[in-house]
Amino acid sequence: MSGGRAAGMSVAQPSTLHTVLTARAVPYARPETFSAIAKQPTAGSVRVAALGIEGDEQGDTRVHGGPDKAVHHYPFDHYAWWRDELGEHPLLQSPGAFGENFSSSGWTEDDVCLGDVVRAGTALLQVSQGRQPCWKLNDRFGQPHVARTMQHSGRTGWYYRVLQEGAVQAGDTLEIVERPHPAWTVRRLADLLFNRTLDRDQLQAASALPLPPSWQKILGHRLATATVESWEKRLVGP
Repeated sequence: MSGGRAAGMSVAQPSTLHTVLTARAVPYARPETFSAIAKQPTAGSVRVAALGIEGDEQGDTRVHGGPDKAVHHYPFDHYAWWRDELGEHPLLQSPGAFGENFSSSGWTEDDVCLGDVVRAGTALLQVSQGRQPCWKLNDRFGQPHVARTMQHSGRTGWYYRVLQEGAVQAGDTLEIVERPHPAWTVRRLADLLFNRTLDRDQLQAASALPLPPSWQKILGHRLATATVESWEKRLVGP
């Protein structure tokens, strides 16, 4: 794998990792549910391994975590927009409101593409997918439509898989070193998944991408049936 930028590749300027956040899974808002959404900043260097950041957990490993969701990155750039939507909620005063592991400014879903390889500290990460938000965001904010608002706005953040384990800490530089799919920003994928749901040409084009199996299943179902899967269980919860 190349250690630098591909010739002629147009990418966002390097960003700074402002905050690294982790949490242990604890009982959550509804009976028999668990979550590690209430992440807190870490101090100093932490290890990033194939299944995530040292000290971080997931409350429901059926739908969270795993190699294709090892690290979640959410732009702090969006917090001002959320304050306009939700008011001056105390969670929006500092990073971690959305359960993210990485918080930075300067990169959004318009700047990051599927498959981008990112150098973070001594780790090498790859953008694997956007987030499909769930009901736990609603309960965290005490408002019923936060998850739905996130997905339709395209302000979902994105996940990384870990290509090379290493260490990260606040203040590290984030740099995109490879971009294999420059036409497919995270924003474009979110728009297809949540808004242009049955655009057949776009679905076929996206099906050729190296998306995780869960995304391939969604795209394949839509192409085969011309129907959209139900989101209610994910967005509304038990």
